[in-house]
Amino acid sequence: MKISKTYYILLLFCFIGFTALGQNRNSADENTLFTIRGSVSEKETNKPYKNVEILVNGGRYVTTSFDGSFDIKAKIGDELIIKHPDFETIYYVIKSDERINIKVEDATQSDSRGRDKGDFKRFNQMIDSADVYLKKDAEKSVKFIGDALNVNTSNVQNAEAYGLLGDIYMHWKQFDLAISAYKISLQNLETASVKLKLSKGYLNNGDFETSLSSYKLLDEKNLSNYEKTVWYEGIGDAYVKLKDFTKAVKAYEDGLKVAQKHLIAPKVTDLNSKIAQVYSAQGSTNKAKSYFSNSLNLAENENKKRAVEEQVKVAEFNNLNADYEGEIVLRKQAIEGIKDIERDSIISNDSPLTSQKQNYKIGNALILQNKNDDAIPYLEKSRKEAGEKEDLVVEKDATRKLSEALFRKGDTKEGLAMIKNYENIVDELYAKKEQEISQAALFSRNIAEQQNRITSLESDRALSKSTYELTQERNKSQQFIIYSLIGGLVLLLITGYLMFKYIKQQRLANNLLALKSLRSQMNPHFIFNALNSVNTFIATNDERTANKYLSDFSQLMRAVLENSEEDFIPLKKEIELLNLYTKLEHFRFQDKFDYAIDVDDTIDVEEFQIPPMLLQPYIENAVWHGLRYKKEKGHLHIHIQPKSAAEITITISDDGIGRTRSKALKTDHQKKQNSKGMNNIKKRVAILNEMYKDKVDVAIADFQELEDAGTKVIVTLKKD
Repeated sequence: MKISKTYYILLLFCFIGFTALGQNRNSADENTLFTIRGSVSEKETNKPYKNVEILVNGGRYVTTSFDGSFDIKAKIGDELIIKHPDFETIYYVIKSDERINIKVEDATQSDSRGRDKGDFKRFNQMIDSADVYLKKDAEKSVKFIGDALNVNTSNVQNAEAYGLLGDIYMHWKQFDLAISAYKISLQNLETASVKLKLSKGYLNNGDFETSLSSYKLLDEKNLSNYEKTVWYEGIGDAYVKLKDFTKAVKAYEDGLKVAQKHLIAPKVTDLNSKIAQVYSAQGSTNKAKSYFSNSLNLAENENKKRAVEEQVKVAEFNNLNADYEGEIVLRKQAIEGIKDIERDSIISNDSPLTSQKQNYKIGNALILQNKNDDAIPYLEKSRKEAGEKEDLVVEKDATRKLSEALFRKGDTKEGLAMIKNYENIVDELYAKKEQEISQAALFSRNIAEQQNRITSLESDRALSKSTYELTQERNKSQQFIIYSLIGGLVLLLITGYLMFKYIKQQRLANNLLALKSLRSQMNPHFIFNALNSVNTFIATNDERTANKYLSDFSQLMRAVLENSEEDFIPLKKEIELLNLYTKLEHFRFQDKFDYAIDVDDTIDVEEFQIPPMLLQPYIENAVWHGLRYKKEKGHLHIHIQPKSAAEITITISDDGIGRTRSKALKTDHQKKQNSKGMNNIKKRVAILNEMYKDKVDVAIADFQELEDAGTKVIVTLKKD
């Protein structure tokens, strides 16, 4: 009998344990804020209650809308307080992120609309489904919004649906569409929360003045305490983007006072951190340190993820201020925190909170302290983790930095091997980026289809309403038809404009990504050729020459890497880079050619902008495929002269063996590599001309009508 009782008790505990595990798997993280959606209605009649106060113990506050619905930020374990003069106060503890339906007794409020209960239920189901897929599948989420709008909805429900549609587009960085959705939501029902989101949408879309104006139109008196902190924070963000740091700090401090007074802990942390970042941007290091110290301590009291986020932010601050030891300590703490986070969730490679990124930055900090031996293990660990997680960007950066550490250490052989690995990773990354561009285009088309469906539903609803009104007012039928057609045409024009603007934005993003990929191919090709020259000097035991070459090469590499992320740089910088590069090539082939770089005195080299590394491949071709094979000593001439008031020409001419003879001397591999390099330049010029309206033109021809025909490259550059 005792054995039997023990057995049943064990079974009961197992059942409870598995049940709890299942519930934990399906519920939101207890430390994560999420949006709770719900409604308040009378128990017997199911009629909604409006103007019911919903409070969270953390300080957030909202009221129910006309149909009794509400949404509020909360986390598992928070207590909701539901208050209204017509019923007894209700206390509800949050257990999951599911919709809450609060039923009250002795209700006196009623809704005169008499809407169908089935419509409300279907609408709520569609909205809940859209919310579930918001961060997982944009297409599904938008489709559910369309299904919700297809129900016989009220203005309040339309506002809720379009507000959620705006949230979806905001999450997936479709800010133009998000702004449009929020505007439609506000047309149906004006709420402070959607106005705040609209202002944030303008900010994210780069329209900072409009964002600031939108924030300032809000009346502080109509905002809950939590919304006030968001409002001040948004104003501060807008001022930061407009570089008005004094007003930004003032707005953040006002928000911080509200957050501290009403115990809104997450915002206290966020605002301390943002004030610190503004002081850092102003160069007020001591003030920034003080606020960062506050944000670090506060973040540790919230949750592990928030603590790690703040550690990474402060580590970046320490790096900017050359406090590398402090940076390394914080990044090591962040790595331990990341391990804890990864036990319960997956961290995307796009997130700054990855161990491979932190190990890479520790290695970089050690290199900046000339601790190359200490840096190598962290960089190797970063490479390994990035490889395991298929993070090609970090793997590429860690490989490049590891090669730098190995060269500084004097391990040339391993450094060259790492350069080769770097080239392979860059090629793989380029292929991956092309695939991502294709996927992004497909995503854009699918989102556009769903958006067109919603637009069509809105048009159909407007048309149905027009038809109904026509039957009621026959005496105004002709006039109403004309207005309806005009309205439909305007709606189509607006939709077409929005789609055109969206496609244009996507094309710009694709071009920027392609440019970055093409630039990333040029750097390893250029580095590899230069290191081959160093290797030649080392192989001939010419150590002094190798050291001199490496010194000049490192100066050139610093200039190349500083400019590698820019689409255009001042012509002055490009000329400095050409001087360095041509000097190095002449250093190696002194017996093959002399060179001259002439810049017309009338040209202001600061006024003209040029794509970085545009001219270097033509000079490289002139030396390696023209002058190097010439029997007698040749000449390389770079001449920069004005063409008109807004144009200059850059002529690169050599009297080498010419393109035809050079092509006959090349191996198949050399032909392939040269073709790839020239095609790379052509693609860059084509993309830049598309983006900046034919700013660069390149023409190539023979230099002279002799046996050594030479080559002449003429680059025409327009002023901004």
